[in-house]
Amino acid sequence: MNRYQWIKWRKFLVRFSVFFIIFMLLRAGGPAIWNIAFRVLGFAFQLLFAAMFLIIQFVALFWFLARGRTYWILPGETGSSWDDYRGNPEIVENAKRIVTLLKGVKEFKEMGGEAIRGLLLCGPPGTGKSYLAQVIANEAQVPFAYASAPSFQNMFFGVGNLKVMGLYKKARKLASVYGACIIFIDEVDAIGMKRQSGGGGGGMLGMGGAGLLNELLLQMDPPNIDNSKLAKLFRSLGLRRRKAERPAVLTIAATNLPDVLDPALLRPGRFDRKLWVDTPDYDGRLDVFHYYLKKVKHDATLTPERAALDTIGYSPAQIKHIVNESVVIAHQRGAQLADYEDFRVAMETYEWGLKQPLRSMSEDEKRNVAYHEAGHAVAQYLLKPHERVWKVTIIRRGGALGLAATKPTRERYNRSDNEILAEIQVCLASRAVEEEFLGKKLNGVTSDLQRATELAGAYLGVVGMGDELFSWLALGSRIDGLKALRPKINELLQGQMNQVKKLVKEHSEFVHAIAGELLLRGDLTGEEIEQIYVKLYGHTRPEPPDFLGSALANP
Repeated sequence: MNRYQWIKWRKFLVRFSVFFIIFMLLRAGGPAIWNIAFRVLGFAFQLLFAAMFLIIQFVALFWFLARGRTYWILPGETGSSWDDYRGNPEIVENAKRIVTLLKGVKEFKEMGGEAIRGLLLCGPPGTGKSYLAQVIANEAQVPFAYASAPSFQNMFFGVGNLKVMGLYKKARKLASVYGACIIFIDEVDAIGMKRQSGGGGGGMLGMGGAGLLNELLLQMDPPNIDNSKLAKLFRSLGLRRRKAERPAVLTIAATNLPDVLDPALLRPGRFDRKLWVDTPDYDGRLDVFHYYLKKVKHDATLTPERAALDTIGYSPAQIKHIVNESVVIAHQRGAQLADYEDFRVAMETYEWGLKQPLRSMSEDEKRNVAYHEAGHAVAQYLLKPHERVWKVTIIRRGGALGLAATKPTRERYNRSDNEILAEIQVCLASRAVEEEFLGKKLNGVTSDLQRATELAGAYLGVVGMGDELFSWLALGSRIDGLKALRPKINELLQGQMNQVKKLVKEHSEFVHAIAGELLLRGDLTGEEIEQIYVKLYGHTRPEPPDFLGSALANP
């Protein structure tokens, strides 16, 4: 008899002896012993019941807490297809390759390849990152799980890990049935931030974020283990010798901040593919407007071409919202069709807020605001050939008493030194008009001076357009850079102020005409501004002279 068998028999003899002694005592002790025994057993049962009750409470609590906000969508439930994803054809082409891989996982593995495990979608909000994941799942005819990364976080340490484990466990089961499965994690930066910066959060006992990130890393790239009960039984009996197969689970994540993600998430085998989903260009917006305008009733004035030109920089989600708001505005005014004016009102309300006129404002204050905005409008019209004046108003919107806004005539991806100097002059034009035509200085230039200072600082200390190639980015602090360049920034601003004062004095009739119309009507469109200029000078605005070079920078 070996040592292990002797230990087993010794435990059996000890237990048998204890039970035998208790039995003999109960048999010889009479009713009193039985009463004591029953009381002891009753007390033990009460303790056991209380312990089980507490255990059940904690199990129920953790079960509810471990249920993340995850929505499971089976193939064909959404019906989203490539025809519904508009605005970024290049993104669609790359996504179609992923669908091809998901559909042919078996054939691809037979060729010796491995299915991709991660796809990271980067880009600003509203560009269709989550919708693209749905389209990929529907086109590949595989299950799709939609989860938000912040929902994994929890005040109790370990609960978030259970959520991630349960999510991937279910995904692997579905992948074994459908051939593949997709998990989409929105806002992945909430749990995937670099660990040295303490990202992730979650867990009242500390280290919740790092632990949650580690769990995600493990689940995205797990060891080749077959966890099915049948496979475990065969393997324990020595009947399963071949390598375990890993289910094809593709993790798609979306983030607006790819630079803050932990490097371990971005290595090959995890998020080894990255797609930048940006706002669409003109052709893309045109495609999006064709798609959404077909769904609403509108007249001939609201065309996709005109709308696409007005919405440079808009995302597909913003376009959808503006089109819907146009219909709402048309319905509110009792019209059957939405027109371009409804679309324009919807855009202005979205960008600037609702109109909130200040009826108690005095005539003198209205005149101050009118000349302030007229200065901006004149400088915008004369100095920015790549942009068009969109709206000038002295009616309060949001926190602004008035505004003068422009829109680009086409996409612009870089700006010259001339254009930056022109933008500085536009910012300073309001103060120039106040001094030249009102004879006073007003506090409404706060944001204008801040913007002008930032532009001048960037002109001199970031992009090297001044006399030096110094960049404050090397200092690591924008404030330190502005302090170091303060004398030169102030000199540049004074030079631009002199130039824009000269400009508004030469076009004094234009300034007075715009201010007068604003006082009468409240706001003017860019077309109406141009009509005023043509009426005064007999022609449309000329191309700006080559004033924006050394003559402006060094007056």
